[in-house]
Amino acid sequence: MKIVVIGGTGLIGSKTVERLRRKGHDVFAASPNGGVNTITGEGLAEVLEGAQVVIDLANSPSFEDKAVLEFFETSGRNLLAAEKAAGVKHHIALSIVGAERLPDSGYMRAKMAQEKLIRGSGIPYTIVHSTQFFEFLGGIAQSGTVGDTTTVPSAYFQPIASDDVADIMTDVALSPPVNGVVEIGGPEPVRMSDLVARFLKATNDPRRVTADPHARYFGTQLDDRSLVPRNHPRLGTVRFEEWFSHSRPSGH
Repeated sequence: MKIVVIGGTGLIGSKTVERLRRKGHDVFAASPNGGVNTITGEGLAEVLEGAQVVIDLANSPSFEDKAVLEFFETSGRNLLAAEKAAGVKHHIALSIVGAERLPDSGYMRAKMAQEKLIRGSGIPYTIVHSTQFFEFLGGIAQSGTVGDTTTVPSAYFQPIASDDVADIMTDVALSPPVNGVVEIGGPEPVRMSDLVARFLKATNDPRRVTADPHARYFGTQLDDRSLVPRNHPRLGTVRFEEWFSHSRPSGH
């Protein structure tokens, strides 16, 4: 089966491509550097020829409200139109657990706009709502850092390892479309401030963590239900300690 992975050279994309190729599928890792650009439309018709499944893992290079909305709307329209012309049978997109509950975040609003385009496209689809990746802990710490202190939301979240995400994306790609949402998350909920503190300690980072229930996350305030999956989620198995021991991430 021919499968095209948009954003196929990124963190989740590269792992998903590798897994699908191991299973014997004809997988194309599409990216602007490889001549496929969902914003300009360059290369889309050619790469989608004969494709049965498309996995959209593209992400906006800018998180500024207007830019991120334009990215997901333009990319989504171009990609879905090209898929329709090519006769693609299953469109899969990776989105975020809680996006529909956080309208104050420009990034979450942009993801919801992307999902609306998918639902209205007429192409059979599966939208995967994932919790945050362990790989983003350093970025969360950095975004709240002033001096030697980082201020982090104290709300619960349920982070997942990118390997677990890639395993599930691979399974979804080889399954029939659900024409709805699949929620995925890590093995257990934990307070974001607590896990960032564990991460900084494990990387010998001297920054102190201040837990703040009002601290912003992607421009919005969280509560304990905002980022935790609800609807019979598929849970990954990799816990923080196991992920950390295999990843050796940078603290910055």
